[in-house]
Amino acid sequence: MEPVVHIGQRSVRGVVAEGVRVFRGIPYAAAPTGADRFAAPRPADWTGEFDARAYGPTAPQLNSMDLAGMPDLRAIIGIGWARGEDYLNLNIWTPQGTKGDLPVMVFLHGGAFTRGAGRELGYDGTRFAQDGVVLVTVNYRLGVPGFLHLPGAPDNRGLLDQIAALEWVRDHIAAFGGDPEAVTVFGESAGAFSVGALLAAAPTGLFRRAISQSGGASHALTTAQALRVTAAIVGRLGVPATVDAFAKIPDETFVEAVGQVGAAPLDLTVDGVFDPLMGLSRLGPVIDGDLLGAQPVDLVRAGAAAGVDVLVGSNSDEMNLYLIAMPGPETTEPLLYAAASAMHPDPDALVDGYRGAGRGDTPCALLGAIGTDYMFAVPTARLAEAHAPHPGGTWRYEFTWRSPAFGGTLAACHALELPFVFDNIGRVDYGALGISQDDGALRGLGERVHASWIAFARDGDPGWPRFTAEAPVVQRIGTDWVATTASDGPERALWRGIR
Repeated sequence: MEPVVHIGQRSVRGVVAEGVRVFRGIPYAAAPTGADRFAAPRPADWTGEFDARAYGPTAPQLNSMDLAGMPDLRAIIGIGWARGEDYLNLNIWTPQGTKGDLPVMVFLHGGAFTRGAGRELGYDGTRFAQDGVVLVTVNYRLGVPGFLHLPGAPDNRGLLDQIAALEWVRDHIAAFGGDPEAVTVFGESAGAFSVGALLAAAPTGLFRRAISQSGGASHALTTAQALRVTAAIVGRLGVPATVDAFAKIPDETFVEAVGQVGAAPLDLTVDGVFDPLMGLSRLGPVIDGDLLGAQPVDLVRAGAAAGVDVLVGSNSDEMNLYLIAMPGPETTEPLLYAAASAMHPDPDALVDGYRGAGRGDTPCALLGAIGTDYMFAVPTARLAEAHAPHPGGTWRYEFTWRSPAFGGTLAACHALELPFVFDNIGRVDYGALGISQDDGALRGLGERVHASWIAFARDGDPGWPRFTAEAPVVQRIGTDWVATTASDGPERALWRGIR
């Protein structure tokens, strides 16, 4: 029998699959079309019964097959754009027969703020629901509509969408068996950067806990940096940077322009501030003086997230996904120093420091270590340090399991923890990440990681000691689980004072 859930005067019809109820593609905000693509989200305007048996559309983006040289990561990044106007939607997995008051976990997908969706196979929430959690995945505006700085339009529209989705969850998740007072927001990559921004900017009470997987809270562009991106996009479009002009441009043209600007050189070091996104994306949150008055980590340090339990972490070899799995120019010594100069005022000292610390013996390995720390590990540590003095616990992890793919060189790359967090090994094909569906030990690791995430969402304790200034504990998660207070090597001190 198909489940029907009533929310006020409306209702949604879902399906039962693998013993859980699933509701797909529920609009949480009105369709962003025309000039509304550059406005704050408006309430969803559907009435009656909504058919939530099939996934809804996704935000405009490149198709994964158009991403030349990409490994087959469709389990995570999906096939790309599923067209349709009502793409501000969410998906819900919830146990059958629940009496309510279950912990709720709301997942924000990654994709460099330009691609991805909550409907991807790797984000299937069946295991969470089977283990007593109401799992929600969210689509939000991407690319130009979501994050381009456009005079006359509110900045951070994608973040405003995420807040609107969390407000919808607060108002309606009880009907699906969830406790609106026990919401954990979590995300990976761009979704983790979003979590960092939400810790700083979301209205109080929308979530009780937060998990940042390969993120941090140091990745917002300054207005001056955002204006450079706007100029580059406008140069491709050939129209003025106004809402009226942009309202007439089809989404296909925006997607194409983002791809072109992303593939071209663009110096975003402005006024001594380095590119916080390291060129992996041209678009992201903006310090707008409204939603974000400063870098999110600085707002968290000032107490913006006081009372929220926070779990943060990164993978040991994040940049290997980009340097090993994706074809690109050979990482030569000159390229290494050029990249280092875009991240640090003293590239010679930086490279020497990492080489001396044993973080690599080739230009590729050194760039991987430097990029991993600049983009992920150091921002993660800074977020933990910023939040630790405030009410609400802080926990930190490092995912260390090494993939055997590419002769073992892929190691603990970016996104590798996702199959374990969602406990989907054996259900989803992660072959491109070197994860065997038939490996019982990997399934066991997945069950343990998954259980830790659920324990944190349910009880506020993932199962290892808190991170504090006196005892900065980092839980290393891999074949062996080891808690350490010596996770950060001396080379990471080279990033002090660098933004």
